Amino acid sequence: MAEKRFLKGGEYLITPMEESEIFTVEELDEEIIEFGKTAEKFMREKVLPNAKEIDNHNFDLLISLIKEAGELGLLSIDVPEDYDGLGLDKKTAMYVAEKMGIEASFLTAFAAHTGIGTLPLVYFGNEEQKQKYLTKLATGEWIGAYALTEPGAGSDAMNIKTKAVLSEDGKYYILNGTKQFITNAGFADLFTVFAKIDGEKFTAFLVEKGTEGLSFGPEEEKMGIKGSSTREVILEDVKVPVENVLGEIGKGHKIAFGVLNIGRFKLGVVCLGAIKEALSIGTKYAKERKQFGIELAKFGLIKEKIANMAYRAYALESAVYRTAGLIDNEIEKIDKSDPAYNQKVLDAIGEYAIESSVIKVLGSEWLDYAVDEVVQIHGGYGFSEEYPAAKMYRDARINRIFEGTNEINRILIPAMLARKALKKELPLLEFENVIVDEIKNPMKQPRPAQGILGNEVRYIELAKRVAMFLAGVGMKKFGEKIKKEEEMLAILADLCMGIYTAESAILRTRKFAEMNGEDKVGLRVAATQLYVNEFLSQVPALAQKALTYMFEGPKLKEQTLAIKTFMPTYAINEIGLKKQIADLVIEEEKYPF
Repeated sequence: MAEKRFLKGGEYLITPMEESEIFTVEELDEEIIEFGKTAEKFMREKVLPNAKEIDNHNFDLLISLIKEAGELGLLSIDVPEDYDGLGLDKKTAMYVAEKMGIEASFLTAFAAHTGIGTLPLVYFGNEEQKQKYLTKLATGEWIGAYALTEPGAGSDAMNIKTKAVLSEDGKYYILNGTKQFITNAGFADLFTVFAKIDGEKFTAFLVEKGTEGLSFGPEEEKMGIKGSSTREVILEDVKVPVENVLGEIGKGHKIAFGVLNIGRFKLGVVCLGAIKEALSIGTKYAKERKQFGIELAKFGLIKEKIANMAYRAYALESAVYRTAGLIDNEIEKIDKSDPAYNQKVLDAIGEYAIESSVIKVLGSEWLDYAVDEVVQIHGGYGFSEEYPAAKMYRDARINRIFEGTNEINRILIPAMLARKALKKELPLLEFENVIVDEIKNPMKQPRPAQGILGNEVRYIELAKRVAMFLAGVGMKKFGEKIKKEEEMLAILADLCMGIYTAESAILRTRKFAEMNGEDKVGLRVAATQLYVNEFLSQVPALAQKALTYMFEGPKLKEQTLAIKTFMPTYAINEIGLKKQIADLVIEEEKYPF
């Protein structure tokens, strides 16, 4: 067997699973776990008891809590030590983010500050800008915001109309335009504002609160995350000193999209934290509430809901920490004394943009599933604002829109794979030859692996061939026009997402068995098999949907027969395994892994 290694972005689709090195949450060191405990304690003792006050727009309270988080070091994980930061790795950042995910309104303000409000300065600020602003952001003395979206430019971010013109004396840029849905706008001290110089050069600017001409619309009345501040930011002849241009003129897209990669990943991570919280809330209620004289938790269909939340959380968690490990491994290769260090760090994060989109989409969609089921478990009480289920339901919905809609991300995943293939960074075309050979000679197809979950290794390797077969056929059918075949792109994205997450769960469980012995694995095998089963049950339908769109008659039959060899039946005792998982969750009243 080949030596294991950390894979490049997207490489999981064409590399045998057993060659992939993986980092797992069980490998987090004690220092990171303690930091996570600090974050969770802060959320449970300081934020959750004040959730209703925060949702009622008590911004003074919200700001004071952000500053308190700063005192605990929670604002400065990604900030270099030279600017009063901690300069910690992505594993730490993601573990803390997961623990912060249990209350959405505070989390939205916190994440907007520590992410898009601070990271543009970390990665693109010059020394003078960092000295002036970054320390204040790291400690919570100042709060940051990010102003990109406009009334006519949401997903199409490059279509912004905000304009910047250099003043006659050359000392200022004068900005005019309107930004919409800007988080933290009501109390932020520093805004990263995107505008086009002379209507053409997409550029970022640092704009301080109180600058003449800077004003704000009223607070948006939102369906969820009510406690966060969301306003229009209005710029009317706002004079921004030329030294407050962030990064290079005309290169603002590097900031906008570079920071989005981190944001997508972290959003999926906080969704993981929220799923675990929803699971705990739903399970505790199911044990307390009785119908027909029996606890809800003893009913089979309630157990199924609990199990579905738990095994999906296990799969998502596996993908989250695998990705954090991949990014950290890439960053560790960079010389910190390199003048281009920050850009190379962003490039390392961007290397895993595909995986970040996977985690964002699945995290947000599985959270929506979880909170919906928690409302259902509560019955009529789930519709009452007196219980936490209703608030979680409302708050969760925004995540499928934040950080690029899930539709945009589904288009991006195959687009990014194609870009890597064209740049010769990912040998997808060579893998197509392997597929053709295996269709002709089925005995060359992957065999079960040795050890625990060996059959599941084989089934996911076969699913990779389905995905790459459809991608190859689609390219031949549509050529360059495949970019506009969004339904086809979404099918490929769903296959890529399922493969990455199932593979992550399998590798995590196998590694746990190697490190601790198969007798210690417990129900991790069951959780893995349940997600593999869920994904594999979708593969034939997705393949058929794609093929019947592209072909008909004898050609359809030919392509269907060709791909069928990669879709053998996978059968597990789904009901029995779900009962086992549910019983464990019910016993512990929380996510059990």
